[in-house]
Amino acid sequence: MDSPWTLPTVLLCYGQLLPWLMTVGDQSLDEFYNETEAKLFLQFYEQTAQVVLNQFMEAAWNYVTNITKKNREDMLHKELERSQVMVYFGSRARLFKIAQFQDRAVKRMLSKLLDIGKAALPKAELWEYNKLLAYMETAYNMAQVCLDEGPCLPLEPDLQEIMANSRDQKELLWAWQGWRDAVGRQLRPIFEHYVILSNKAARLNGYKDMGALWRSKYEDETLEQDLERLFQELQPLYLNLHAYVRRSLHRHYGPDIIDVRGPIPAHLLGNMWAQSWVNILDLVLPFPKKPPEDITKIMKGQRWKPGKMFEEAEKFFTSLGMLATPPDFWKKSMLERPPDGREVECQTSAWDFYNGKDFRVKKCTEVNIKDLLSIFHQMGHMQYFLQYKNLSILFREGANPAFGEAVGSMVTLSASSYQHLLNRGLLSQQHQDSEEEVNFLMGIALDKIAFIPFGYMIDRFRWKIFDGTIQKDIYNQEWWNFRLKYQGLCPPIPRSEDDFDPGAKFHISASMPYIGYFISLVLQFQFHEALCKAAGHMGPLHQCSIYNSKMAGKILGEPGVGSRETWLQHTLYPPPDVLKVGSSKPWPQVLKELTGKSKMSSEALLSYFKPLLNWLVTENVQQGEILGWPDFSCSFPERRKPKAAFLSMELEPKTARSGQWVLLILCIIMFLMILGLASRLFIMEKQSANKDSSDNTETGNTNFLCVPMEPHQAARGQWLLLGLCLILMLCSIILTIRIFTWQN
Repeated sequence: MDSPWTLPTVLLCYGQLLPWLMTVGDQSLDEFYNETEAKLFLQFYEQTAQVVLNQFMEAAWNYVTNITKKNREDMLHKELERSQVMVYFGSRARLFKIAQFQDRAVKRMLSKLLDIGKAALPKAELWEYNKLLAYMETAYNMAQVCLDEGPCLPLEPDLQEIMANSRDQKELLWAWQGWRDAVGRQLRPIFEHYVILSNKAARLNGYKDMGALWRSKYEDETLEQDLERLFQELQPLYLNLHAYVRRSLHRHYGPDIIDVRGPIPAHLLGNMWAQSWVNILDLVLPFPKKPPEDITKIMKGQRWKPGKMFEEAEKFFTSLGMLATPPDFWKKSMLERPPDGREVECQTSAWDFYNGKDFRVKKCTEVNIKDLLSIFHQMGHMQYFLQYKNLSILFREGANPAFGEAVGSMVTLSASSYQHLLNRGLLSQQHQDSEEEVNFLMGIALDKIAFIPFGYMIDRFRWKIFDGTIQKDIYNQEWWNFRLKYQGLCPPIPRSEDDFDPGAKFHISASMPYIGYFISLVLQFQFHEALCKAAGHMGPLHQCSIYNSKMAGKILGEPGVGSRETWLQHTLYPPPDVLKVGSSKPWPQVLKELTGKSKMSSEALLSYFKPLLNWLVTENVQQGEILGWPDFSCSFPERRKPKAAFLSMELEPKTARSGQWVLLILCIIMFLMILGLASRLFIMEKQSANKDSSDNTETGNTNFLCVPMEPHQAARGQWLLLGLCLILMLCSIILTIRIFTWQN
């Protein structure tokens, strides 16, 4: 029999789906859907998916690097084609009796095909859902905050620079509130519909809601319990950091802004979302007489450019004996904001175009140490792409959704180490004393430790929205309840359900899962510890850099010439090449090959920050700090409600508005009555004029309102009546304008 997987040419045109449902339950086809046919089916999937995914990625890239209506429509059409193909292959994959197969790779690939995500939606709803997602992401990317008299500022770099560098709490509040007004309020009316369609897609895939679908990617039944365990293990470190930072901000801003026993206002931590506090290091430095060198200033003095920053990151990986990026990377990537003025999405990201040779980074690079470390992170993603490029498309992803992030962040731990920066000419002082070491660790902690509760709570919040625990009428209230509970933060001004502050975070407006960032925070230190041991590092973990360690490189991926033989001299086992396996193995197995443990552990992270934690505990005890924010909530003092003036009276706004509407209606009624009366009188006057014309001619009088009078008196009366009508009309118009102006 000819293989059916090469026949449906309509599929290659991404047109219509074959009537696979007709075959379900046909026992005569059971032998046909065997393991051999499954392999042919998967080969056909590879050929088709490579074309479809590549075209979709190109369309998506064109859109985010040139945001236009046409590019958005092109992307949406390619997304629809991709979804049609996913539906076809996902539906066919269900016909195979996977449990009876022997080949583990075949079973794993077919299992991955079963979940087709949002593509499970009916075509009309899928198109609507994709448009909704595109609108939400575009609203975020295009948002700006405008000065009263001056230009409008985008998030990157302008608003982020204000949040990072300003120490004027009023200016910080302006940027903080302005961004949330510009983004969140746009998304508030549509977010509920997004939730409904997301959950419908999840149920069509066999999950109770979208949160369950997202969690399923980790293939771990105890995921939520494991995450809670990790959070509880790390919480003492965060609480000590929070208490110390709160005290430092109290010294700077004073008791009117900071309560030393309460939560911290969210706009004072140097970051639009308060997820990283590293930008306020100057306010919280443990030993201010020994400030760290300004690496950004050194970079600018050495005339670093975005291209050099990427080259520096690549040198790190090639020093490990790993793969260099292909030439097309440098030609096709967007390494800095385009100078031609087109609108682009500046959210940093790494892209795999699924053809084994095209990999790109999108970043609006600024010359500073923060962006340099971000580039190291993105080049970690590049290395992952390069290592697993020869696998099936189904396996071209991290071992779990957090692995890629962990690999990139693990590299930044080495790249930001004092010794590495010194060796690369970005520091001049040869040695650190104990106080300088605490200052150094504080800088790392303000980025890593401050992120712990933020990374944990984002998806816990969304999971409860998806499962219905959090209803639409309390989205914003619950958002700040979560931020208070986990982070000890409050909004600097009262918020309401007209606001939608979660939408001011990219990953929420772009519908991207976030729990992987929390998991990667833990995994990166596990990876770092394992590779430092392989590199032969002796001493505190925070002093380790794996730069130039071929042994560490061999554990991660592609070995260099003679490296495998070198490895075998040190161990009985071959190098695991953990990046090369992608997601072809269960992630606990890959984790064990790398670290010796199959479970996530906080031990390495706590070891890294142990000197700082000891210092923080001592400092907080001496200051009599209270850890946490007991008995505090994000409530605000009762404020006098604004009054509205109406007929020289100060009334409640609703009462005043009602009075205005009543007065307007009365004016309209009177206006209509006067018009009717005038019309009636005009008719009567005309009839009377004809009848009495002869009498009036003799006397010289004129009738007005059926009364004979002198002509000049009648004319004056007519003008008075006309004036009254005009005044009433003007009154109606002015009141109408006043009411609508007041409402807005």
